[in-house]
Amino acid sequence: MIALSLAEIASVVGGQTHDIPDPSVQVTGPVVRDSREVGPGTLFVAFVGERVDGHDFAQAVVQAGAVAVLASRPVGVPAIVVEDVQTALGALARHVVRRLGATLVALTGSAGKTSTKDLIAQVLRHKAPTVFTPGSLNNEIGLPLTALSATEETRFLVLEMGARGIGHIRYLADLTPPKIGLVLNVGTAHIGEFGGREQIAQAKGELVEALPSASEGGAAVLNADDPLVRAMASRTKAKVILFGESGEADVRAENVRLTDSGQPAFLLRTPSGASEVTMRLYGEHHVSNALAAAAVAHELGMSAEEIATALSEAGSLSRWRMEVTERPDGVTVVNDAYNANPESMRAALRALAAMGRGRRTWAVLGKMAELGDEALAEHDAVGRLAVRLNVGKLVAVGGREASWLQLGAYNEGSWGEESVHVSDAQAAVDLLRSELRPGDVVLVKASRSVGLESIAEALLATGAEGEVSAR
Repeated sequence: MIALSLAEIASVVGGQTHDIPDPSVQVTGPVVRDSREVGPGTLFVAFVGERVDGHDFAQAVVQAGAVAVLASRPVGVPAIVVEDVQTALGALARHVVRRLGATLVALTGSAGKTSTKDLIAQVLRHKAPTVFTPGSLNNEIGLPLTALSATEETRFLVLEMGARGIGHIRYLADLTPPKIGLVLNVGTAHIGEFGGREQIAQAKGELVEALPSASEGGAAVLNADDPLVRAMASRTKAKVILFGESGEADVRAENVRLTDSGQPAFLLRTPSGASEVTMRLYGEHHVSNALAAAAVAHELGMSAEEIATALSEAGSLSRWRMEVTERPDGVTVVNDAYNANPESMRAALRALAAMGRGRRTWAVLGKMAELGDEALAEHDAVGRLAVRLNVGKLVAVGGREASWLQLGAYNEGSWGEESVHVSDAQAAVDLLRSELRPGDVVLVKASRSVGLESIAEALLATGAEGEVSAR
């Protein structure tokens, strides 16, 4: 964070200082909520959770070097006490962002946010110091903490914004006002909470409504291939930049193909030139993510050649997202178990089919959460798609939703042993251990709450197989 005195922080957040001998002392390190991340010069934010109260760590964090604690009650050590810690954290982020000289890029969408955010960050790093959201910390707490990690040297601040309802993105954009806003897509993720795709589009479009006008440098980067996203052009005063495979896109991909290993390659065409890209990531869905990143980078002054080089070098920065590992025996495990929705599930299956050319493929799939009334139809459709893509074997893991996956495959023509429903992760591991053979490719994917990453970890674990089990 940029250096601020405790007195200035207290003024910004409307707090009272307690047990602070010298209010002119500065916070020179990061702002953190995890006591394990505390170091010299940090400000510790004490949240009260369901199981842990951050105030209980106040003494320990100060001893570890924290300058003070942002708290909702006095804690016997230097503290700034506020009525609501989350509100105060947001106010501090808003103050710091407005003092930074950085260009703030915000993005949202139903699928691909984290992968695209990671691509944007890796591309922009080629141009100037860049700070970006770690993992998927894209809510009312994670976003301001990320913004507060920027320093005077930061030139680009890339923030992922998530939403579970109308008004959420508007709130986040008010905390950290973006200059460039990117909307990737409008899908069915969280459709049960929103109530429909139109409501999702309304919520995602709050980002482009928050942008400054074109004359003030505002830019809305929109997916030309998604009609609901493209329609958001009418909701912004900012300059509109379209990306996609459409011929009308300002930044587009031509001659899209997959390498023998399932990695996308294409000709990147921008208003200032064209250049070939071959990505290190897996799956054709990353083409759209790469175009989104390219559109942002081009708007910020990078050439087509510079962007193509950066995209070709970029890797996966976040865990359990198409994380590809080959075992010594030649079995390839694709851990994509961080989360799942119908769009990302279809993309992962297509990537598996591409990677498995000439090899036997396994799709180990579980529940897609928060689909509401669409749950049965969407799980059935994914099961059917696995059969249409000639996936060698579908292993549906878990309860009712998993049975719908398997039933969809059965109804599509998977009548033999090509699809199976197992009760839990351990049953899936036992099945895979008994039937996998060298050269097989295994995809593991489900919503985060299912925890199927344990299957991938068990398959990759070293040591005697009998001693390893799924959690």
